[in-house]
Amino acid sequence: MDFTDDQVERYARHILLPEVGGEGQAKLLESRVLVVGAGGLGSPLILYLAAAGVGTIGVVDDDAVDLSNLQRQIVHETSRIGVAKVESARETAARINPEVAVVPHRTRLTVDNVHALIGDYDLVIDGSDNFDTRFLVNDACYFAGKTLVSGAVLRFEGQVATFKAHLGEGHPCYRCIFPTPPPPGLIPTCSEAGVLGALTGVVGSIQAVEVIKELLGTGESLSGNLLIYDGLGTTFRKVKVRPDPACPLCGPEATIHDLSQHAA
Repeated sequence: MDFTDDQVERYARHILLPEVGGEGQAKLLESRVLVVGAGGLGSPLILYLAAAGVGTIGVVDDDAVDLSNLQRQIVHETSRIGVAKVESARETAARINPEVAVVPHRTRLTVDNVHALIGDYDLVIDGSDNFDTRFLVNDACYFAGKTLVSGAVLRFEGQVATFKAHLGEGHPCYRCIFPTPPPPGLIPTCSEAGVLGALTGVVGSIQAVEVIKELLGTGESLSGNLLIYDGLGTTFRKVKVRPDPACPLCGPEATIHDLSQHAA
C-alpha cells in the first residue's frame, strides 16, 4: 500500500524496524483483532494497538464505566462514569489514532454469539475477568481456527499465553493447562482479592506485543509457554506448556466437539 506523508511520520519508528518495515506496517493497518473485555487488560491493549495502527479493533464488553474501574482501566475517564465501556474505549482510541476503526460490541459473550463475533477478526485477545468467558473464548477460537492471546491478573501477579492449538502438534490450548473451570469461590476475583492497577498495564502491554508479533509473523511465538510475572518480586518466569493428550478439547480423544457442550 502507499502511505500518506502523515502515516510515514506517525509510524516512522515501526518502519525503521527491520522486523516491521513498511510491509509490516501495511499488514497491521489491514489487520482485524477482537479484544474481549474493555477493563484492566483491555485498556492498555486497545491503546497500544490503536497507536500501532492495527486497522480494525473490535471490543466486546457489556458493562458501563464505574468509579471503581478508574484505578486501573486507563482507557476510561471520570467524566465517562455510566457510559458503556465499549463507547468510552472507542472515543479514547479515536483521539490517539483517528485512522483506526474501533468497533464496539456491547454484549456479553455467549455460546450463541461467540462464533459470529470472532468470525470477523483475524486474531482474538482475551482480557476478561472470569473463567467462564476464558473457557468459552478458548473453545470458540479452537473451533474457528483463530489464534488467541490470553492474559490474567490477580493481586500482584499476571500471566500471558498465546494459544494456537488449531495448528496441531506442539501447540496446547487453555484447557491443556486448566481442563475445566475451577469450582465457584475457589479462586477469588480481582473485586474480591484486589489487583495492583499498574500490574494490568504491564500484562496488557505484553499482550499487545505478542499480538503484534503474531500479526506480523515475526519473533518467537509465546505458544507453548506460559509467561508469569511477579510484581512484588520483580521476576518473570517462562514455563513450558505441552499439549495434554487427555485434553477434552484438543486431545486425540477429545470429548468436546462443539460449543453446545461448553460447560460454562
